[in-house]
Amino acid sequence: MEPSRDIARLIEIMAALRTPKTGCPWDLEQNFGTIAPYTIEEAYEVAEAIARDDVADLRDELGDLLLQVVFHARMAEEQGSFDFGDVVAAISEKLIRRHPHVFGDAQARAAGEVKGLWEEIKAKEKAERAARRGEAVASEGALAGVPVGLPAMNRAQKLQAKASKVGFDWGESQAVLAKIREEVDEISTALAAGDRYSAGAEVGDLLFAVINLARHLDCDAEGSLRATNEKFERRFAFIERVLAAQGRSPTQATLAEMDGLWDAAKAAEKRAAE
Repeated sequence: MEPSRDIARLIEIMAALRTPKTGCPWDLEQNFGTIAPYTIEEAYEVAEAIARDDVADLRDELGDLLLQVVFHARMAEEQGSFDFGDVVAAISEKLIRRHPHVFGDAQARAAGEVKGLWEEIKAKEKAERAARRGEAVASEGALAGVPVGLPAMNRAQKLQAKASKVGFDWGESQAVLAKIREEVDEISTALAAGDRYSAGAEVGDLLFAVINLARHLDCDAEGSLRATNEKFERRFAFIERVLAAQGRSPTQATLAEMDGLWDAAKAAEKRAAE
């Protein structure tokens, strides 16, 4: 079998991998539950390639993510639920339906109007799905619809955004900063009392408040932390390189020495940016 640009070839390859007796033993053992973690991992690797501005790697990672879609569709086809074509048809129909300002007669063009139209259409779709199942549309709270499976930081920011829509929000960033200071003080109080358990719980509240500040600054908390992780890796690698040139490792250096090298790495990055 030869590779091809045609999606049909990828579907054929997946079918061959899942064919009993002649397919791949590992692929044959998988199910939706065992593949789901790989799907999430591949999505993160796509995001990582984008953050690195690595277009070649992005192409490969998008391929890996596409494979996850094909894998799930193949397993669904085997049990008679749906196939890859159904997946394509469903998302195509959804995109056309949710963009009447592009594919229909609606004239909304401003970003705010489009967002409102999107939410209105989604609500209608939800009601139609409930009707097909013979169910009443459940009365949901303001925070409904935020997937539990999201990374905690992303989910926190989405929950806060939903609460903000109904007025449960600080008016400005300084109020959020005050809340952050309050949470820090509560951690300090718990530590002073020797209550590490309560201090740990307060750390969660502190993180939630910091994420709220990021939202108020129109900053993606997950993306900001990802950038800081990369910065930490880069500066620590500088420390390791300098120490290696001296014939030493971090375990052979003092904290003061490493802190000084950290400041040197920070200063070098600042000069390079000027």
